[in-house]
Amino acid sequence: MNELKTLVAEELAQPVNPGVSAMAKAIAGLYPAASRAVLFYGSCLREDQLDGLMLDFYLIVSDYTAAYGSGYLARANRLVPPNVFPFEHDGLIAKVAVLSEADFHRLNGPETRNVSVWARFAQPSRLVWVADTPARDTAIAAVARAAPTLLWAALPMIDAATRDDPLALWRAAFALTYSAELRAERGERSQSVVDSAVERYRRFTAPALAAIATPLPGQTAARRAWARRRREGKALTLVRLAKATTTYAGGVDYIAWKINRHAGTDIRVTHWQRRHPILGALTLLPRLIRSGAIK
Repeated sequence: MNELKTLVAEELAQPVNPGVSAMAKAIAGLYPAASRAVLFYGSCLREDQLDGLMLDFYLIVSDYTAAYGSGYLARANRLVPPNVFPFEHDGLIAKVAVLSEADFHRLNGPETRNVSVWARFAQPSRLVWVADTPARDTAIAAVARAAPTLLWAALPMIDAATRDDPLALWRAAFALTYSAELRAERGERSQSVVDSAVERYRRFTAPALAAIATPLPGQTAARRAWARRRREGKALTLVRLAKATTTYAGGVDYIAWKINRHAGTDIRVTHWQRRHPILGALTLLPRLIRSGAIK
């Protein structure tokens, strides 16, 4: 794990666009008494021109009560993490997912079936703001759990020839995670994720495999686990979608924009769906699934 942590720490410390750094500092200022770290991730990590794009951040807080007080937002974040909010700073726009340090650690590890955090942080990310050195160390340790968790879950599902090819191994592993969520991205997305950072995945393969600390499940158990991940992951996506419409101004429009951008569709939101965002988001789903926009 030490070798993997070193790689993760080096990657997290790589420089970013100054606009990203400024936005991260502003995001940390949302909850100054609770903010511990801000991470930047996603497809925008590879972009030089950020105008007009939706940036992706995770804000890690000490705990939800310290961030929000004892009201609805704390309960919602604790029950169905993360809470997701829109954010704008100096002309750039973003969505910000909020997790506690404890949840961020847990959701990057094999103790959670849901793939949404460990699949994302097995990919490149940047640590763009930290409160102090302990917060940095805690964030690095959490992120370093993600790649071993991904490979641990995927290996029993992957044939020997694919296992022997590091890039094919990562592509197959990410393909499994994409099948476990309602996703707007096309089927080749898992390949493009790897192809965008080929040398990075080559470097990470051996250390990530060496850091797997939990015995691999048998193939039958693994197949059952992935079937359960797919059922639960897609249901959880619906719950998060409905919850986001209560925390995310213009949430239905954002959902449509995101799907149109990734799937090449032309989904249009009605006035009724904007007036009733939870029902509106849910009524979009049958049409999106039938059209193949999300799977």
